Amino acid sequence: MHMHLGERIRLSLFGTSHGPRVGAVLTGVPAGIQIDSDAVQQAMNTRRPGGRYASKRKEPDVVEFLSGVVNEQTTGEDIELSIANTDAKSRDYSFLPDHPRPGHQDMVMHKRTNGEADLRGGGSSSARLTAALVASAALLSPLLEPLGIHCEAHVGAIGSVEAASMENCPPRWENDDCKEMRCRDPVAASKMIETVEHHRMNRNSIGSRVDLQVSGVPLGLGEPWFDGIEPALARAMMSIPAARGVVFGRGFNVVKMTGVEHNDAWGGSSEHPMLVGEKPDGVIAGLSTGSPIHVSVAFKPPSSIASEQHTLNLASGTIEPLVVGGRHDPVLGPRAVAVVEAMAKIILSDLALRGGFLDA
Repeated sequence: MHMHLGERIRLSLFGTSHGPRVGAVLTGVPAGIQIDSDAVQQAMNTRRPGGRYASKRKEPDVVEFLSGVVNEQTTGEDIELSIANTDAKSRDYSFLPDHPRPGHQDMVMHKRTNGEADLRGGGSSSARLTAALVASAALLSPLLEPLGIHCEAHVGAIGSVEAASMENCPPRWENDDCKEMRCRDPVAASKMIETVEHHRMNRNSIGSRVDLQVSGVPLGLGEPWFDGIEPALARAMMSIPAARGVVFGRGFNVVKMTGVEHNDAWGGSSEHPMLVGEKPDGVIAGLSTGSPIHVSVAFKPPSSIASEQHTLNLASGTIEPLVVGGRHDPVLGPRAVAVVEAMAKIILSDLALRGGFLDA
């Protein structure tokens, strides 16, 4: 099985949730990128669990560059980055592989590998591997800075609680509730905490949505058809564990719109054209228009819950009750914010190199 992403910059993931480490190999990264260790660690801190409403698994998430980086600068060679797993508790998964969890990869991976896969904590399908994505994006971020590209996400919804759009919110994070929920809307963040706590106390979980805004993308960046900005971002976002839907711009609201309502007129000048109107499309035909790109990613409720569920036991061949113990998230959105931002940076770095917007 292969876990690859990108063309000019190619990222390959490796590792498992309860193995010794997770990491990534990056090929095609230009030489001369200065690595900001503090910025890398700050990005890792945003993703890692351990808050009130996240898994209590405590990983320091220190990134080691095993190749391709010398004196905190990329050499142009393949980069291998590694993040140790230091707080895995495999005994929490003693019921595997006999009693696969509902909503998880246990059953399909067990059958796909003829029982050879490491299923603990989700194995190679675990969200633990998103740590390597965040580290990779932190390494690549300096590539996007000269272009003026800025990626920022926040939790836009948890359950029925909707946050205001980011442009109408204070800078992040205004208070502790905002930081806990990774939501820039203070009023919504407080209600989100109530919602998550309610489901957590009832041994349940709840779905969420992460909203992303990408600004400063040069006009024309992207590729037509299959490698356009939206198809490339959609593939990347849908590969994040538990992602269940991706929407761009006005999304499914276009079904109710007419052409007159939807079409964004060009303004500006012949030298610097720009779309005018309210929230114009950031991408047309796979290429950037120069307007902000708006993306929303829906995440399902976490599958590991403390409530009793009834599911097939492979050893007995009967449906039996299963209670999943251990340390699990009641909601995924807050931790997914850093991952959604990371995916956008990885994809845009690759497309910028392919399109000649960056020096190879």
